Amino acid sequence: MFTKIAFLSALVAVGYAGLLPVVGKYSESQDYYAPPQYEFNYGVQDPHTGDHKTQHEVREGDVVKGSYSVAEPDGTLRTVHYTADDHNGFNAVVEKSGEPVYPAPAPAKLAYAAPAKLAYSAPAYYH
Repeated sequence: MFTKIAFLSALVAVGYAGLLPVVGKYSESQDYYAPPQYEFNYGVQDPHTGDHKTQHEVREGDVVKGSYSVAEPDGTLRTVHYTADDHNGFNAVVEKSGEPVYPAPAPAKLAYAAPAKLAYSAPAYYH
């Protein structure tokens, strides 16, 4: 176990930087006030569950543009194109493509049930 003096002498012998973890290098040439920029893509194609969707988005400063599509349960494809900025706010245009396919309705089963027989008993008088 280190005593305080042994620990301090170890710090001086090794140097402070030798004991500190290096997290990242600092670069003075980085501009921390630059407008944000990114591009994002995402997609799922799962034939087992029928989950099909995609998304694409691009941001340049305060302007965001993108679209996403989702396969609907009725077989159609819904696609949404959107933009967002400080001047116009959020705007979206929704498109639906394909023909919906619905399963045939099951034939109705008509069941006739006879009305229940009523039980009758004479009133009981108590004295």
